[in-house]
Amino acid sequence: MELLKLSEVLKSNPYPGRGIVLGKSSDGKYAVTAYFIMGRSENSRNRVFIEDGDGIRTKAFDESKMKDPSLIIYAPVRVLGDKTIVTNGDQTDTIFDNMSKGQSFEESLRGREFEPDDPNFTPRISGLMHVENGKYDFAMSILKSDDGDSAQCLRYTYTYDNPKNGEGRFIHTYMSDGNPLPSFEGEPEKVDITGNIDEFTDTVWNSLNGENKVSLFVRFIDIENGSCESRIVNKNQ
Repeated sequence: MELLKLSEVLKSNPYPGRGIVLGKSSDGKYAVTAYFIMGRSENSRNRVFIEDGDGIRTKAFDESKMKDPSLIIYAPVRVLGDKTIVTNGDQTDTIFDNMSKGQSFEESLRGREFEPDDPNFTPRISGLMHVENGKYDFAMSILKSDDGDSAQCLRYTYTYDNPKNGEGRFIHTYMSDGNPLPSFEGEPEKVDITGNIDEFTDTVWNSLNGENKVSLFVRFIDIENGSCESRIVNKNQ
């Protein structure tokens, strides 16, 4: 698979929707994740990321303009011991709860499917980072309709052992803008991860479509000791 420049992938797509990047920093020291949200409606754009314990959650920027909190208010990031969960919906809680009971990442999602937002049936995308004793691996999942047919849920899980320095995988909800929105296709894209946390954050944020981007979260986890550093960028200030 060709290694793509993340900045070019983002700039070429005005509406990838919500996206997750998981990988390793170019110096090999950090497990890296980025999660962003975009929006076309006033309701979707009326959001910010805020810290919530070890993770984050979405919040209405202007509570008076919030029309429907379902599907847009959730905890995208939660931490379970040496595992960091990153998703585009309330399946974060499903994964957290089920893995707490001993289920695997894949097993924990078997009771979930794509979002009920006919006609888009937005895929549920999820990621799991595991950093322990100087080792790092990650997994990604997508639950999607069968080309817009809501009668069938297609379930794909991808696992990545010993990620390469400066490389990551990128999965997003939509292939591009449209009505209905076309769901992501294929396996997660291989993309470059460059720079320190601030440089990487700037690259992602500045590459997202200026009209549609809403919020971005980036975290670098030290693979040797598990300490982490995070950044949040919100369009609404």
